[in-house]
Amino acid sequence: VIFISTLFLFIGIFYSRKKVSLNTYLVSDRNEGVFSLSATLIASSLGAWILFGPPTAATWGGFGSVIGYALGTAFPMILLIFFGKKIRLLLPKGKSLTELVLKKFGKKLFKLIFSLMIFYLFIFLCAEVTAISKLIYYISGLNIWISESIILFFTLTYVLFGGLKATIRSDRIQFVIIILLLLYLIFSLFLQNNNNLNLNIFQENFIKFDGKSLISSFQFGFVFFIAVAATNLFHQGNWQRVYAAKSEKILVKSLLISFFIIFLIVLFMGVTGTISKLNGLKFNEDLAFFSIILNQNDILISLIVLIFSLSLTISTVDTLLNSISSLAIVHSKDFFNFKYLKDKKLSNVVLILLSIACLIIALYQFSVLYLFLLADLLCCACVYVIFRGLYQKKIYPCRSIVLIMSGLCLGLLFFPSTDFSKSLLVGIIFNKSIFNEIFTNSLLFWSFLFATFSPLVFDIVYRRAK
Repeated sequence: VIFISTLFLFIGIFYSRKKVSLNTYLVSDRNEGVFSLSATLIASSLGAWILFGPPTAATWGGFGSVIGYALGTAFPMILLIFFGKKIRLLLPKGKSLTELVLKKFGKKLFKLIFSLMIFYLFIFLCAEVTAISKLIYYISGLNIWISESIILFFTLTYVLFGGLKATIRSDRIQFVIIILLLLYLIFSLFLQNNNNLNLNIFQENFIKFDGKSLISSFQFGFVFFIAVAATNLFHQGNWQRVYAAKSEKILVKSLLISFFIIFLIVLFMGVTGTISKLNGLKFNEDLAFFSIILNQNDILISLIVLIFSLSLTISTVDTLLNSISSLAIVHSKDFFNFKYLKDKKLSNVVLILLSIACLIIALYQFSVLYLFLLADLLCCACVYVIFRGLYQKKIYPCRSIVLIMSGLCLGLLFFPSTDFSKSLLVGIIFNKSIFNEIFTNSLLFWSFLFATFSPLVFDIVYRRAK
Protein backbone atom coordinates (compact mmCIF):
# COMPACT_ATOMS: atom_id res chain seq x y z
CA VAL A 1 0.00 0.00 0.00
CA ILE A 2 2.82 2.39 0.91
CA PHE A 3 4.78 1.50 -2.25
CA ILE A 4 1.89 2.14 -4.68
CA SER A 5 0.83 5.31 -2.85
CA THR A 6 4.41 6.61 -2.86
CA LEU A 7 4.79 5.83 -6.57
CA PHE A 8 1.81 7.99 -7.50
CA LEU A 9 2.93 10.65 -5.01
CA PHE A 10 6.25 10.98 -6.86
CA ILE A 11 4.47 11.10 -10.22
CA GLY A 12 2.19 13.86 -8.96
CA ILE A 13 5.06 15.81 -7.38
CA PHE A 14 7.15 15.43 -10.56
CA TYR A 15 4.49 17.24 -12.59
CA SER A 16 4.13 19.85 -9.83
CA ARG A 17 7.83 20.71 -9.53
CA LYS A 18 7.41 23.94 -11.48
CA LYS A 19 5.26 26.78 -10.26
CA VAL A 20 1.63 25.85 -10.93
CA SER A 21 -0.58 28.69 -12.16
CA LEU A 22 -4.24 28.89 -11.18
CA ASN A 23 -5.24 28.01 -14.76
CA THR A 24 -3.03 24.91 -14.63
CA TYR A 25 -4.35 23.93 -11.21
CA LEU A 26 -8.01 24.23 -12.22
CA VAL A 27 -8.27 23.31 -15.93
CA SER A 28 -4.80 22.04 -16.92
CA ASP A 29 -4.20 25.04 -19.23
CA ARG A 30 -7.12 23.92 -21.47
CA ASN A 31 -4.60 21.96 -23.51
CA GLU A 32 -5.33 18.21 -23.17
CA GLY A 33 -5.34 15.85 -26.16
CA VAL A 34 -7.41 12.74 -26.91
CA PHE A 35 -5.31 10.17 -25.03
CA SER A 36 -4.83 12.28 -21.91
CA LEU A 37 -8.47 13.32 -21.80
CA SER A 38 -9.81 9.80 -22.46
CA ALA A 39 -7.44 8.25 -19.91
CA THR A 40 -8.31 10.72 -17.18
CA LEU A 41 -12.07 10.51 -17.85
CA ILE A 42 -11.95 6.72 -17.60
CA ALA A 43 -9.51 6.44 -14.69
CA SER A 44 -11.28 9.09 -12.61
CA SER A 45 -14.71 7.58 -13.30
CA LEU A 46 -13.69 4.02 -12.42
CA GLY A 47 -12.83 4.09 -8.76
CA ALA A 48 -12.69 1.16 -6.34
CA TRP A 49 -16.49 1.46 -6.21
CA ILE A 50 -16.70 -0.61 -9.45
CA LEU A 51 -15.33 -3.56 -7.47
CA PHE A 52 -18.24 -3.24 -5.02
CA GLY A 53 -21.13 -1.31 -6.59
CA PRO A 54 -21.96 -3.29 -9.78
CA PRO A 55 -21.47 -6.75 -8.19
CA THR A 56 -23.63 -5.67 -5.24
CA ALA A 57 -26.25 -4.31 -7.65
CA ALA A 58 -26.32 -7.74 -9.31
CA THR A 59 -26.99 -9.48 -6.00
CA TRP A 60 -29.75 -6.97 -5.20
CA GLY A 61 -31.58 -6.74 -8.50
CA GLY A 62 -30.32 -9.21 -11.08
CA PHE A 63 -28.80 -8.69 -14.49
CA GLY A 64 -31.19 -5.86 -15.35
CA SER A 65 -29.62 -3.79 -12.58
CA VAL A 66 -26.17 -4.57 -13.98
CA ILE A 67 -27.13 -3.19 -17.39
CA GLY A 68 -28.66 -0.12 -15.74
CA TYR A 69 -25.55 0.45 -13.64
CA ALA A 70 -23.22 0.11 -16.64
CA LEU A 71 -25.31 2.42 -18.83
CA GLY A 72 -25.78 4.88 -15.98
CA THR A 73 -22.04 5.10 -15.39
CA ALA A 74 -21.14 5.48 -19.05
CA PHE A 75 -24.08 7.51 -20.38
CA PRO A 76 -23.02 10.83 -18.79
CA MET A 77 -20.15 10.80 -21.28
CA ILE A 78 -22.76 11.04 -24.06
CA LEU A 79 -24.69 13.74 -22.21
CA LEU A 80 -21.47 15.69 -21.66
CA ILE A 81 -21.01 15.87 -25.44
CA PHE A 82 -24.15 18.03 -25.65
CA PHE A 83 -24.02 19.80 -22.30
CA GLY A 84 -20.24 20.19 -22.48
CA LYS A 85 -20.36 21.89 -25.86
CA LYS A 86 -23.17 24.14 -24.61
CA ILE A 87 -21.41 25.21 -21.42
CA ARG A 88 -18.12 25.85 -23.28
CA LEU A 89 -20.12 28.11 -25.59
CA LEU A 90 -21.90 29.96 -22.77
CA LEU A 91 -18.78 30.28 -20.57
CA PRO A 92 -15.65 29.92 -22.74
CA LYS A 93 -13.34 30.77 -19.82
CA GLY A 94 -15.32 28.84 -17.22
CA LYS A 95 -14.03 26.28 -14.74
CA SER A 96 -17.17 24.67 -13.32
CA LEU A 97 -20.89 24.02 -13.76
CA THR A 98 -21.62 26.13 -10.68
CA GLU A 99 -20.36 29.29 -12.42
CA LEU A 100 -23.14 28.91 -14.97
CA VAL A 101 -25.69 28.15 -12.24
CA LEU A 102 -24.67 31.36 -10.46
CA LYS A 103 -24.92 33.37 -13.68
CA LYS A 104 -28.31 31.99 -14.80
CA PHE A 105 -30.14 31.09 -11.57
CA GLY A 106 -28.81 33.56 -9.03
CA LYS A 107 -27.10 33.19 -5.67
CA LYS A 108 -29.77 31.25 -3.74
CA LEU A 109 -29.96 28.31 -6.13
CA PHE A 110 -26.20 28.50 -6.68
CA LYS A 111 -25.61 27.95 -2.95
CA LEU A 112 -27.95 24.96 -3.00
CA ILE A 113 -26.20 23.36 -6.00
CA PHE A 114 -22.74 24.21 -4.65
CA SER A 115 -23.61 22.55 -1.32
CA LEU A 116 -25.07 19.56 -3.15
CA MET A 117 -21.93 19.08 -5.25
CA ILE A 118 -19.62 19.34 -2.24
CA PHE A 119 -21.82 16.86 -0.35
CA TYR A 120 -21.86 14.42 -3.28
CA LEU A 121 -18.09 14.64 -3.78
CA PHE A 122 -17.56 14.10 -0.05
CA ILE A 123 -19.88 11.06 0.00
CA PHE A 124 -18.05 9.72 -3.07
CA LEU A 125 -14.73 10.24 -1.26
CA CYS A 126 -16.00 8.42 1.85
CA ALA A 127 -17.31 5.55 -0.28
CA GLU A 128 -13.98 5.21 -2.12
CA VAL A 129 -11.92 5.16 1.06
CA THR A 130 -14.40 2.76 2.68
CA ALA A 131 -14.21 0.46 -0.34
CA ILE A 132 -10.43 0.21 -0.55
CA SER A 133 -9.90 -0.16 3.20
CA LYS A 134 -12.52 -2.93 3.25
CA LEU A 135 -10.70 -4.72 0.41
CA ILE A 136 -7.24 -4.37 1.99
CA TYR A 137 -8.59 -5.74 5.26
CA TYR A 138 -10.25 -8.62 3.36
CA ILE A 139 -6.98 -9.53 1.62
CA SER A 140 -4.39 -8.87 4.30
CA GLY A 141 -6.09 -8.09 7.60
CA LEU A 142 -4.40 -4.66 7.72
CA ASN A 143 -6.09 -2.32 10.17
CA ILE A 144 -8.67 -0.16 8.37
CA TRP A 145 -7.55 3.21 9.71
CA ILE A 146 -3.92 2.56 8.67
CA SER A 147 -4.76 1.93 5.00
CA GLU A 148 -7.20 4.86 4.93
CA SER A 149 -4.62 7.24 6.42
CA ILE A 150 -1.85 6.20 4.01
CA ILE A 151 -3.99 6.62 0.88
CA LEU A 152 -5.51 9.94 1.92
CA PHE A 153 -2.21 11.44 3.08
CA PHE A 154 -0.18 10.55 -0.02
CA THR A 155 -2.92 11.51 -2.48
CA LEU A 156 -3.77 14.74 -0.69
CA THR A 157 -0.10 15.77 -0.74
CA TYR A 158 0.33 15.82 -4.52
CA VAL A 159 -3.16 17.23 -5.17
CA LEU A 160 -2.43 20.22 -2.92
CA PHE A 161 0.67 21.00 -4.98
CA GLY A 162 -0.19 20.03 -8.55
CA GLY A 163 -3.94 20.36 -9.02
CA LEU A 164 -5.61 19.06 -12.18
CA LYS A 165 -2.41 18.88 -14.24
CA ALA A 166 -0.80 16.48 -11.74
CA THR A 167 -4.06 14.52 -11.48
CA ILE A 168 -4.34 14.05 -15.26
CA ARG A 169 -0.68 13.02 -15.62
CA SER A 170 -1.01 10.41 -12.87
CA ASP A 171 -4.35 9.27 -14.37
CA ARG A 172 -2.62 8.41 -17.66
CA ILE A 173 -0.33 5.96 -15.89
CA GLN A 174 -3.13 4.66 -13.69
CA PHE A 175 -5.28 4.08 -16.78
CA VAL A 176 -2.63 1.87 -18.40
CA ILE A 177 -2.13 -0.07 -15.15
CA ILE A 178 -5.89 -0.50 -14.67
CA ILE A 179 -6.49 -1.82 -18.21
CA LEU A 180 -3.53 -4.25 -18.16
CA LEU A 181 -4.37 -5.65 -14.74
CA LEU A 182 -8.07 -5.91 -15.56
CA LEU A 183 -7.28 -7.94 -18.68
CA TYR A 184 -5.11 -10.24 -16.58
CA LEU A 185 -7.88 -10.66 -13.99
CA ILE A 186 -10.42 -11.48 -16.71
CA PHE A 187 -8.01 -14.05 -18.12
CA SER A 188 -7.36 -15.59 -14.70
CA LEU A 189 -11.09 -15.73 -13.94
CA PHE A 190 -11.82 -17.92 -16.94
CA LEU A 191 -8.58 -19.90 -16.64
CA GLN A 192 -8.07 -20.70 -12.96
CA ASN A 193 -11.69 -20.88 -11.90
CA ASN A 194 -13.15 -23.02 -14.66
CA ASN A 195 -12.96 -26.10 -12.43
CA ASN A 196 -14.54 -24.34 -9.47
CA LEU A 197 -17.27 -22.24 -11.07
CA ASN A 198 -19.99 -23.06 -13.54
CA LEU A 199 -19.66 -20.07 -15.86
CA ASN A 200 -22.38 -21.42 -18.17
CA ILE A 201 -24.90 -20.94 -15.39
CA PHE A 202 -24.91 -17.23 -16.20
CA GLN A 203 -26.16 -17.89 -19.72
CA GLU A 204 -28.76 -20.35 -18.40
CA ASN A 205 -30.13 -17.73 -15.97
CA PHE A 206 -29.55 -14.64 -18.10
CA ILE A 207 -32.24 -12.47 -16.57
CA LYS A 208 -33.96 -14.15 -13.70
CA PHE A 209 -32.18 -15.43 -10.62
CA ASP A 210 -32.62 -15.41 -6.87
CA GLY A 211 -36.40 -15.20 -7.28
CA LYS A 212 -36.24 -11.84 -9.04
CA SER A 213 -38.75 -11.38 -11.82
CA LEU A 214 -37.92 -9.70 -15.10
CA ILE A 215 -39.85 -6.58 -14.05
CA SER A 216 -38.15 -6.38 -10.67
CA SER A 217 -34.72 -6.84 -12.22
CA PHE A 218 -35.20 -4.01 -14.68
CA GLN A 219 -36.78 -1.79 -12.03
CA PHE A 220 -33.42 -1.95 -10.29
CA GLY A 221 -31.77 -1.31 -13.65
CA PHE A 222 -33.86 1.82 -14.13
CA VAL A 223 -32.94 3.05 -10.65
CA PHE A 224 -29.22 2.58 -11.18
CA PHE A 225 -29.32 4.14 -14.64
CA ILE A 226 -31.16 7.26 -13.49
CA ALA A 227 -29.23 7.56 -10.24
CA VAL A 228 -25.71 7.15 -11.58
CA ALA A 229 -26.28 9.13 -14.79
CA ALA A 230 -27.81 12.11 -12.98
CA THR A 231 -25.15 12.16 -10.30
CA ASN A 232 -22.22 12.17 -12.69
CA LEU A 233 -23.56 15.33 -14.29
CA PHE A 234 -22.87 17.09 -10.98
CA HIS A 235 -19.31 15.76 -10.69
CA GLN A 236 -16.99 18.78 -10.78
CA GLY A 237 -14.17 16.55 -12.02
CA ASN A 238 -16.09 15.91 -15.24
CA TRP A 239 -16.64 19.62 -15.82
CA GLN A 240 -12.97 20.40 -15.20
CA ARG A 241 -12.10 17.90 -17.91
CA VAL A 242 -14.69 19.38 -20.27
CA TYR A 243 -12.84 22.68 -19.98
CA ALA A 244 -9.40 21.02 -20.09
CA ALA A 245 -9.97 19.73 -23.65
CA LYS A 246 -7.82 21.48 -26.25
CA SER A 247 -10.74 21.68 -28.68
CA GLU A 248 -14.37 20.68 -29.07
CA LYS A 249 -13.40 17.92 -31.51
CA ILE A 250 -10.99 16.40 -28.99
CA LEU A 251 -13.66 16.61 -26.28
CA VAL A 252 -16.25 14.73 -28.36
CA LYS A 253 -13.81 12.01 -29.43
CA SER A 254 -12.56 11.48 -25.87
CA LEU A 255 -16.07 11.26 -24.44
CA LEU A 256 -17.12 8.65 -27.03
CA ILE A 257 -14.05 6.50 -26.30
CA SER A 258 -14.70 6.83 -22.57
CA PHE A 259 -18.34 5.82 -22.96
CA PHE A 260 -17.56 2.46 -24.58
CA ILE A 261 -14.67 1.52 -22.29
CA ILE A 262 -16.50 2.49 -19.08
CA PHE A 263 -19.63 0.60 -20.14
CA LEU A 264 -17.74 -2.62 -20.87
CA ILE A 265 -15.72 -2.53 -17.65
CA VAL A 266 -18.70 -1.85 -15.37
CA LEU A 267 -20.76 -4.48 -17.22
CA PHE A 268 -18.05 -7.09 -16.63
CA MET A 269 -17.82 -6.22 -12.93
CA GLY A 270 -21.58 -6.61 -12.58
CA VAL A 271 -21.50 -9.98 -14.33
CA THR A 272 -19.04 -11.27 -11.70
CA GLY A 273 -21.64 -10.54 -9.01
CA THR A 274 -24.24 -12.45 -11.01
CA ILE A 275 -21.92 -15.44 -11.42
CA SER A 276 -21.07 -15.43 -7.70
CA LYS A 277 -24.74 -15.47 -6.75
CA LEU A 278 -25.69 -18.16 -9.24
CA ASN A 279 -22.86 -20.42 -8.08
CA GLY A 280 -24.05 -20.16 -4.50
CA LEU A 281 -20.79 -18.73 -3.15
CA LYS A 282 -20.98 -17.44 0.42
CA PHE A 283 -19.85 -13.84 0.67
CA ASN A 284 -20.59 -10.40 2.01
CA GLU A 285 -22.65 -8.71 -0.74
CA ASP A 286 -19.98 -5.98 -1.10
CA LEU A 287 -17.34 -8.64 -1.84
CA ALA A 288 -19.03 -10.58 -4.65
CA PHE A 289 -16.24 -9.87 -7.16
CA PHE A 290 -13.53 -11.05 -4.78
CA SER A 291 -15.37 -14.26 -3.91
CA ILE A 292 -14.58 -15.38 -7.47
CA ILE A 293 -11.14 -13.89 -8.10
CA LEU A 294 -9.65 -14.76 -4.70
CA ASN A 295 -11.33 -18.10 -4.06
CA GLN A 296 -8.08 -20.08 -4.48
CA ASN A 297 -5.96 -17.90 -2.16
CA ASP A 298 -3.38 -17.28 -4.89
CA ILE A 299 -0.80 -14.77 -3.57
CA LEU A 300 0.01 -13.40 -7.05
CA ILE A 301 -3.65 -12.81 -7.84
CA SER A 302 -4.15 -11.18 -4.44
CA LEU A 303 -1.23 -8.82 -5.12
CA ILE A 304 -2.54 -7.94 -8.58
CA VAL A 305 -6.03 -7.28 -7.18
CA LEU A 306 -4.48 -5.03 -4.54
CA ILE A 307 -2.45 -3.00 -7.08
CA PHE A 308 -5.46 -2.84 -9.41
CA SER A 309 -7.72 -1.63 -6.60
CA LEU A 310 -5.23 0.93 -5.30
CA SER A 311 -4.78 2.34 -8.82
CA LEU A 312 -8.55 2.64 -9.17
CA THR A 313 -8.87 4.29 -5.78
CA ILE A 314 -6.04 6.80 -6.08
CA SER A 315 -7.14 7.85 -9.59
CA THR A 316 -10.59 8.66 -8.20
CA VAL A 317 -9.55 10.10 -4.84
CA ASP A 318 -7.17 12.62 -6.43
CA THR A 319 -9.96 13.69 -8.81
CA LEU A 320 -12.43 14.11 -5.94
CA LEU A 321 -9.96 16.08 -3.83
CA ASN A 322 -9.05 18.33 -6.75
CA SER A 323 -12.75 18.81 -7.58
CA ILE A 324 -13.53 19.97 -4.04
CA SER A 325 -10.45 22.19 -4.06
CA SER A 326 -11.38 23.80 -7.39
CA LEU A 327 -14.92 24.59 -6.22
CA ALA A 328 -13.55 26.19 -3.05
CA ILE A 329 -11.11 28.32 -5.09
CA VAL A 330 -13.55 29.40 -7.80
CA HIS A 331 -16.33 30.29 -5.36
CA SER A 332 -14.38 31.50 -2.33
CA LYS A 333 -16.00 34.92 -2.79
CA ASP A 334 -19.47 33.79 -3.91
CA PHE A 335 -20.10 31.19 -1.22
CA PHE A 336 -17.60 31.78 1.57
CA ASN A 337 -17.50 35.60 1.28
CA PHE A 338 -13.70 35.54 1.07
CA LYS A 339 -11.63 37.33 -1.52
CA TYR A 340 -10.42 35.24 -4.44
CA LEU A 341 -7.53 33.26 -2.96
CA LYS A 342 -4.88 32.79 -5.58
CA ASP A 343 -2.58 31.04 -3.11
CA LYS A 344 -5.27 28.36 -2.52
CA LYS A 345 -5.13 28.70 1.27
CA LEU A 346 -8.89 28.38 1.73
CA SER A 347 -9.17 25.32 -0.49
CA ASN A 348 -6.26 23.65 1.30
CA VAL A 349 -7.96 24.14 4.67
CA VAL A 350 -11.27 22.80 3.28
CA LEU A 351 -9.52 19.76 1.80
CA ILE A 352 -7.65 18.89 4.98
CA LEU A 353 -10.79 19.22 7.14
CA LEU A 354 -12.89 17.11 4.77
CA SER A 355 -10.14 14.48 4.55
CA ILE A 356 -10.11 14.16 8.34
CA ALA A 357 -13.92 13.89 8.38
CA CYS A 358 -13.74 11.28 5.60
CA LEU A 359 -11.21 9.26 7.60
CA ILE A 360 -13.52 9.20 10.61
CA ILE A 361 -16.69 8.34 8.65
CA ALA A 362 -14.95 5.61 6.62
CA LEU A 363 -14.04 3.83 9.87
CA TYR A 364 -17.73 2.99 10.33
CA GLN A 365 -17.66 0.95 7.07
CA PHE A 366 -21.14 1.82 5.81
CA SER A 367 -22.49 0.04 2.73
CA VAL A 368 -20.63 1.53 -0.24
CA LEU A 369 -23.62 1.31 -2.58
CA TYR A 370 -26.07 2.70 -0.01
CA LEU A 371 -23.86 5.78 0.49
CA PHE A 372 -23.88 6.38 -3.26
CA LEU A 373 -27.63 5.98 -3.54
CA LEU A 374 -28.25 8.64 -0.92
CA ALA A 375 -26.05 11.16 -2.76
CA ASP A 376 -27.57 10.07 -6.09
CA LEU A 377 -31.08 10.89 -4.89
CA LEU A 378 -30.14 14.50 -4.15
CA CYS A 379 -28.67 14.96 -7.63
CA CYS A 380 -31.70 13.40 -9.33
CA ALA A 381 -33.94 16.06 -7.78
CA CYS A 382 -31.85 18.80 -9.41
CA VAL A 383 -31.04 17.39 -12.83
CA TYR A 384 -34.19 18.55 -14.71
CA VAL A 385 -34.17 22.11 -13.38
CA ILE A 386 -30.45 22.78 -13.89
CA PHE A 387 -29.91 21.25 -17.31
CA ARG A 388 -33.16 22.53 -18.77
CA GLY A 389 -31.96 25.93 -17.62
CA LEU A 390 -29.00 25.71 -20.00
CA TYR A 391 -31.45 26.16 -22.87
CA GLN A 392 -33.80 28.71 -21.28
CA LYS A 393 -33.43 32.43 -21.85
CA LYS A 394 -35.49 33.44 -18.83
CA ILE A 395 -35.01 31.75 -15.45
CA TYR A 396 -37.23 31.96 -12.37
CA PRO A 397 -34.94 31.16 -9.39
CA CYS A 398 -37.69 30.81 -6.75
CA ARG A 399 -39.71 28.44 -8.92
CA SER A 400 -36.55 26.44 -9.62
CA ILE A 401 -35.83 26.04 -5.90
CA VAL A 402 -39.42 24.94 -5.20
CA LEU A 403 -39.26 22.36 -8.01
CA ILE A 404 -35.99 20.92 -6.71
CA MET A 405 -37.22 20.76 -3.10
CA SER A 406 -40.47 19.08 -4.18
CA GLY A 407 -38.52 16.34 -5.96
CA LEU A 408 -36.14 15.94 -3.04
CA CYS A 409 -38.90 15.72 -0.42
CA LEU A 410 -40.93 13.18 -2.40
CA GLY A 411 -37.82 11.12 -3.06
CA LEU A 412 -36.79 11.08 0.60
CA LEU A 413 -40.29 10.02 1.70
CA PHE A 414 -39.88 6.78 -0.26
CA PHE A 415 -36.11 6.33 0.13
CA PRO A 416 -35.62 2.95 1.84
CA SER A 417 -33.85 2.23 5.11
CA THR A 418 -30.55 0.29 5.04
CA ASP A 419 -32.41 -3.04 5.09
CA PHE A 420 -34.81 -1.85 2.32
CA SER A 421 -37.83 -2.94 4.37
CA LYS A 422 -39.37 0.48 4.99
CA SER A 423 -39.09 4.20 4.29
CA LEU A 424 -40.03 7.41 6.05
CA LEU A 425 -43.54 7.35 4.53
CA VAL A 426 -43.99 3.58 4.17
CA GLY A 427 -43.49 1.96 7.54
CA ILE A 428 -42.56 4.91 9.77
CA ILE A 429 -45.13 7.71 9.31
CA PHE A 430 -47.80 5.27 8.06
CA ASN A 431 -48.17 1.56 8.66
CA LYS A 432 -46.70 -0.49 5.85
CA SER A 433 -49.84 -2.64 5.58
CA ILE A 434 -51.96 0.18 4.11
CA PHE A 435 -49.74 0.39 1.01
CA ASN A 436 -49.99 -1.82 -2.05
CA GLU A 437 -47.14 -4.26 -2.73
CA ILE A 438 -46.32 -2.23 -5.84
CA PHE A 439 -44.93 0.41 -3.46
CA THR A 440 -43.67 -1.70 -0.55
CA ASN A 441 -41.62 -4.04 -2.75
CA SER A 442 -40.05 -1.28 -4.86
CA LEU A 443 -39.28 1.60 -2.51
CA LEU A 444 -35.99 2.46 -4.21
CA PHE A 445 -37.63 2.54 -7.63
CA TRP A 446 -40.41 4.92 -6.51
CA SER A 447 -37.98 7.07 -4.57
CA PHE A 448 -35.86 7.81 -7.64
CA LEU A 449 -38.86 8.03 -9.95
CA PHE A 450 -40.46 10.76 -7.81
CA ALA A 451 -37.19 12.60 -7.16
CA THR A 452 -36.26 12.72 -10.86
CA PHE A 453 -39.59 13.31 -12.60
CA SER A 454 -41.80 15.18 -10.11
CA PRO A 455 -40.01 18.51 -10.82
CA LEU A 456 -40.79 17.98 -14.52
CA VAL A 457 -44.46 17.13 -13.81
CA PHE A 458 -44.93 20.05 -11.40
CA ASP A 459 -43.30 22.43 -13.89
CA ILE A 460 -45.66 21.32 -16.69
CA VAL A 461 -48.71 21.60 -14.40
CA TYR A 462 -47.65 25.08 -13.25
CA ARG A 463 -47.09 26.33 -16.80
CA ARG A 464 -50.47 25.05 -17.99
CA ALA A 465 -52.29 26.45 -14.95
CA LYS A 466 -50.64 29.81 -15.50
